[in-house]
Amino acid sequence: MQQALSLARKAKGFTSPNPCVGAVVVKDGQVVGKGFHRAAGLAHAEVEAIDDAGAKAEGATIYVTLEPCNHFGKTPPCTYKIIKAKIKKVVVGCKDPNPHVCGGGIKYLHENGVEVVSGVLEKEAKILIEEFVWYIQNDKKPFVILKCASTLDGRIATSTGDSKWITNEKSREYVHKIRHEVDAILVGSGTLHADNPSLTSRIKGVQTKDPIRIILDTHLSIKENAKVLIQNSNAKTIIVTGPGAIKEKKALVESTGAQILEVSLKAQRLDLNELMIKLGQMSILSLLIEGGSVVAGSALKAGIVNKVLFFLAPKFLGSSDGIPVFEGHGPKLIKDAFELKGVNVTQFDTDILVQGYLK
Repeated sequence: MQQALSLARKAKGFTSPNPCVGAVVVKDGQVVGKGFHRAAGLAHAEVEAIDDAGAKAEGATIYVTLEPCNHFGKTPPCTYKIIKAKIKKVVVGCKDPNPHVCGGGIKYLHENGVEVVSGVLEKEAKILIEEFVWYIQNDKKPFVILKCASTLDGRIATSTGDSKWITNEKSREYVHKIRHEVDAILVGSGTLHADNPSLTSRIKGVQTKDPIRIILDTHLSIKENAKVLIQNSNAKTIIVTGPGAIKEKKALVESTGAQILEVSLKAQRLDLNELMIKLGQMSILSLLIEGGSVVAGSALKAGIVNKVLFFLAPKFLGSSDGIPVFEGHGPKLIKDAFELKGVNVTQFDTDILVQGYLK
């Protein structure tokens, strides 16, 4: 199952809106077939692994990170393939998260004489597809990751707005890996005007996929030469604006190929909960927020954040005039503070990454 999980990770970022899945066929203690789902519309992991095993699949055991599908989609059901190949036993990491089909594949295999064992490395298998699980079980809303990076005294920039670079190269490379894995990345107009970012995924020597770029721009203040509008990328740019944006400016932005998405205002800010519903309807399963203090604070208060990646660099400004990680009013009591669960701590050279989940 560890091998199957490793295979699945190879396609992380390429399979959406499908989950990444890996499979390994074993016979007489030897691996005779391997496979993973490479992209939506292509063969599922079980099909690749069984085809790789060929005639050796008969009487073998297949280890698969996710319960085999039992329905027709862009490809036939994997349960049919398993039965036809005369696989004797199926070992499953986690069940299908869809409550309407959960256990359906396992049940069908049982009914056709295939032994099934489920729940092997289940926690690891679920974490691997956590955005898919959340999306399926929560009204098709994106799984939201909030990324923060600050000095030890909690500043994301100096009083002049300078922020390059707080974290080191290894930390930034890891963030680019996350950009590749998610469907979309979101920043506010403040970050857009201050940094003119590309919001692409760039890792030297590695094939990556750019995320869809989403810009919160209430009054449609984006400049015509902003990188997100003119750069060469296969991923589209979505400008989220409030009602009443000037028609001529909207037409000008749309002429660059960008999409204008209008949402309601709530307390003079874009309604992030309404935005999540609309992004989910666009089959965006996962979203990385890399905005400044206003966007980060707004995302927390809106209750849309699932996971936090908080980078701490071993440096500090030693003053109170830098820009804080979060803008706005916080809770009055510590007991009401946001608290992470399932915390994991990783070190990138001298930087520290604290990551965990919000309720």
